[in-house]
Amino acid sequence: MELWRVGIDRTLAKYLAQIIVMSVQVVGRAFARALRQEFAASRAAADARGRAGHQSAAASNLSGLSLQEAQQILNVAKLSPEDIQKNYEHLFKVNDKSVGGSFYLQSKVVRAKERLEEELKIQAQEDREKEQASRT
Repeated sequence: MELWRVGIDRTLAKYLAQIIVMSVQVVGRAFARALRQEFAASRAAADARGRAGHQSAAASNLSGLSLQEAQQILNVAKLSPEDIQKNYEHLFKVNDKSVGGSFYLQSKVVRAKERLEEELKIQAQEDREKEQASRT
């Protein structure tokens, strides 16, 4: 009877080991697939940032705001200096601490304006470079 029990224990241990190995393989494959998808998404995002220009990406890193975030904060769809200034002045006044506003939001408005102004400078410089290249 003892030998029979030892045989069952060995068989159960063998099956348990097989289940564990198969589970690790399944999880490993799923992890590898998720990692490949994340790399592809990261590469696509990097390509999109690359199309926007290296200077624009650098400006985003320096200011801590992406161009899209800055546009959302100041509620501007296109980069128009007049719209940026108008919305900036309104949001700055509304968020003034002396009228019950938030200093944090006010600082976000300032950073957004700075980021958009930097983008306008970058675009102007790129336009000048394209104009010079077309002349030569």
